[in-house]
Amino acid sequence: MRIVHISAPGAARRRIGTRAALAPLAALGCVLAACSPESPLPRTPSGHPDLNGLWQALGNAHWDIEAHAARPALAMQSGPVVPVPAREVLALGAVGSVPFGYGVVEGGEIPYLPDALARRNENRERWLERDPEIRCYLPGVPRATYMPFPFRIFQSKSKFFIAYEYAGAMREIYLEDPGPPQVDSWMGQSHGRWEGDAFVVEVTGFNGQTWLDRAGNHHGPGLRVTERYTLAGPDHIWYEAQLDDPGTYARPWTIRMPLYRNIDPNARLGQFKCVEFVEELMYGHLRRNPIAP
Repeated sequence: MRIVHISAPGAARRRIGTRAALAPLAALGCVLAACSPESPLPRTPSGHPDLNGLWQALGNAHWDIEAHAARPALAMQSGPVVPVPAREVLALGAVGSVPFGYGVVEGGEIPYLPDALARRNENRERWLERDPEIRCYLPGVPRATYMPFPFRIFQSKSKFFIAYEYAGAMREIYLEDPGPPQVDSWMGQSHGRWEGDAFVVEVTGFNGQTWLDRAGNHHGPGLRVTERYTLAGPDHIWYEAQLDDPGTYARPWTIRMPLYRNIDPNARLGQFKCVEFVEELMYGHLRRNPIAP
């Protein structure tokens, strides 16, 4: 038996090589556009994209949602030559430093009103005493989404619920309009609806005490958040949140980031009910015999 080898001409070989080299890029573009025929979007029996699962944001937006360079710390004090980390975080060394972040704010900067910008800068300098996360207060929306903790989405035809690992926070997203919020709260009131394949959530009724990150970015009680959860493949969600607060910002603005499904078969939502972890910080000075600093 004779084996015949067929060789493509030079131009043909180059075309084949080019297609092979570009194939991964094309596949990546398809994933980002949720168009891969090999990976159709998982759907629930009702036909909507299936968002059930354990999700988490990656990156450093929890430090600062605006683009920022790495720096020694958020809280600084005067040093012999240049500012150095504040005494409270000095012993933490690199653990207390701020890592680089490419930013998730559309347009690069939050459009603060002048007084609100001054408040943000003051918050940043006094982060250790003002950040609600340090005292385990509920994180609010959208901050809960990109903290360095996972969260689980529970979705059915009649219910949509999100449970967060941090502080045991949770949100029931009403699928029927519940009317105006009866009380203001840390997590606000959420009303969701489907717009095609995107799940859109309107969140109002905030108490104005939550922050957007550790860098002092903030909002007021008039905040209205419009979230969009768009499945971009079996294991990725494109998350968008538009923030509108006329008392704090000059115009509405948007953050945008991917969320990743944890596909580890052993993955589960842990417990981080941190209230008891900060009792000494918040109430230790009330002891009959306080611990010496």
